Amino acid sequence: MTQPPSIDNESSEPTSTLNRRRFLRAGVGSAIGFTVLPSYLALGKEDSEGNIPPSKRINYAAVGTNGRGGANAQQASRAGAVLVASADVVNMGLEPVDANGKPRYSDYRTLLDKHEKDIDAVVISTPDHTHYVATMEAMSRGKHVYVEKPLTHTFTESELLLKAAEKYKVVNQMGNQGHTSTGATQFQQLVKAGVISDIVRMDAYMEQSDDPNAGLAHLYRYINRETRLSAPPKPQPVPENLNWDEWCGPIGPIPYSDEYHPAKWRGFFNVGLGLLGDWGAHIIDFAHDWLELGFPTHIEVVEQKNYNKIQFPTASYIIMKFPARGNHPACEIHWTDGVDARPSVPEQYWDKNAEGKTDEPKIGTAGSLLHRKQGDYLITRGSHSSSSRLLPRAKMSDFRDSLKAPAPEFTHMGNFLQTCLGNATCTSPFSKGAPLTQVLILGSIAQHLNRSLDFDPATKKFVNDKEANALLDGAPIRDDWKHYYTV
Repeated sequence: MTQPPSIDNESSEPTSTLNRRRFLRAGVGSAIGFTVLPSYLALGKEDSEGNIPPSKRINYAAVGTNGRGGANAQQASRAGAVLVASADVVNMGLEPVDANGKPRYSDYRTLLDKHEKDIDAVVISTPDHTHYVATMEAMSRGKHVYVEKPLTHTFTESELLLKAAEKYKVVNQMGNQGHTSTGATQFQQLVKAGVISDIVRMDAYMEQSDDPNAGLAHLYRYINRETRLSAPPKPQPVPENLNWDEWCGPIGPIPYSDEYHPAKWRGFFNVGLGLLGDWGAHIIDFAHDWLELGFPTHIEVVEQKNYNKIQFPTASYIIMKFPARGNHPACEIHWTDGVDARPSVPEQYWDKNAEGKTDEPKIGTAGSLLHRKQGDYLITRGSHSSSSRLLPRAKMSDFRDSLKAPAPEFTHMGNFLQTCLGNATCTSPFSKGAPLTQVLILGSIAQHLNRSLDFDPATKKFVNDKEANALLDGAPIRDDWKHYYTV
């Protein structure tokens, strides 16, 4: 991973940070404009009113402010970052400032043109198909970037972001938040201790509900609805406050429809990556990273329900086969999503109750089961930051010390911001986030084509399949966006 610039190395700092540093030195030396410096400037630490000295904060821009974008803004604020300006496609024609008096735009490129010298970092929370172009725009201006998962919408875009990260040498983090957590630290400890070892199969799943009162699971029913579209959505008038051309980004023009926006876009192949791209990043990320899975060589489509090439299926079962790596044996990921997608726990891992009878363990609606080739115990965990546990539960006492893990010093957003300041190292930089995203994309391509595929990790191409290889690049890029695709 590219090391973040030292906060004492002015030649590598963002312009805004340089200006703030020089101002502070001039102020301390000559007290220009001050009789007495404010305490947070003079002492270099937060004061009683919450003011943070410039050398210890990151000024950032938010690209995408609704939904996940709003949550990211809250997390950045809690971690000490200062919002300079925001951009969201729904800001067309609205007041030029938000409720807090911060400038807002409907085009992030306009934001960056106007505030380039004022910001150190950009937090990107847009739909999947525009992650790449927004990230490239920010990185090319020397801005650190935090990008929601999945990192990109196409395999090639992830390749290009890896090259861009090496070229621009800015701090970069993908927003799979569980990668900075007690669960992540525990998983690493278990791998190091040999508790998680010899894994030959991973059951990874995201179960949907057809219950309208089912909470979070119900939010994703737009992917799994029974009423399917046999053709692209019918065009509708564009809402006055919506910068639809900006929403379409590099792959437009797409006729506007409320089937895409707001919130429903993830269920369409042309702009989203479905449940695998969304939740897979929170479920298989630990195993992909610390079991060094790399790329699969074969992707088998076992079953899909209500398949078409417009929307993701209402249920999917695919198997991704990974070859042996170093001390790790060959491994299969069995991915299932949809109603009743939860796998069964083999009876050999059930616990006995007080009467000596076995009870099937309860597992959540999203998570994974890791199978060892020895068959002596099973490792299970949920999604995001969930910790791992062993089945049967009696095995937990055998590895008590390895199962205990300390809490991380920072949140995932805090980890990113502290890396920008030179005080930490990102836990999910593009060097980790891009290959993980590419695995999810390979699976989504198999879902799109509804057939099994062979993949060559050396060439990063599908074997003898032109249609599948074309999907690695994605849809044709509009002429005025093509410059983003050259590093």
